Amino acid sequence: MPGSRIPGPEGKNDSLLSPDAGTLARATSQGPGLPGPGAEISSLSSEGVNAMTAEIDPEIEALDLEDIARSAAYALRKAHPAVRLTSGRRSREDQARAMASNVVQNRKWIEQTYAPSPLCTRCQEWVDKNPGKKTEAEIAEGLLSVLNGASDEELGKFSKHLSGKAFDVQPVDKDAEAIKTAIRGLPGLDKFLDREGGLVRWHAQFK
Repeated sequence: MPGSRIPGPEGKNDSLLSPDAGTLARATSQGPGLPGPGAEISSLSSEGVNAMTAEIDPEIEALDLEDIARSAAYALRKAHPAVRLTSGRRSREDQARAMASNVVQNRKWIEQTYAPSPLCTRCQEWVDKNPGKKTEAEIAEGLLSVLNGASDEELGKFSKHLSGKAFDVQPVDKDAEAIKTAIRGLPGLDKFLDREGGLVRWHAQFK
């Protein structure tokens, strides 16, 4: 998702839903994936990955990813055409909405999800000090006020979504293990998480 281009982060993990929210609920995949996930994807040369991008995928392009994450997204889509990619690059507003969509389900989600940092602490403290703010809109507004007061350096260490080096994948039941194996074999992968703060979220971030 388009957003401000901020230096790459080191979050313990990030959330997933539509470009604005967080990961969608687990769903059944529509149609079969192609064979040969993980091992075959990891062996792709850079030329092979670039060749796959010759046919533009509007859903992937809309995520506004950095090259390393963009190439990985195309590789994953080639192996599993039915996979749905959700949140990509985020602005501060997008990040606040994504966190809020998870905080409404778990008020401790931020501290349980992100690597310890002063910004993570400030975001969690806002949630703890505002128990009366319960809707996604209210929480997103409050978290945005915290993010707006953060430096670019702090934001860069908080979430790789803010630099376009992460995307989320819609969790599914059908072919779930094959898809996870494929994600773990993507070139340049830094971290893959299939749960965040006790919630089912598929998040891939890149170096």
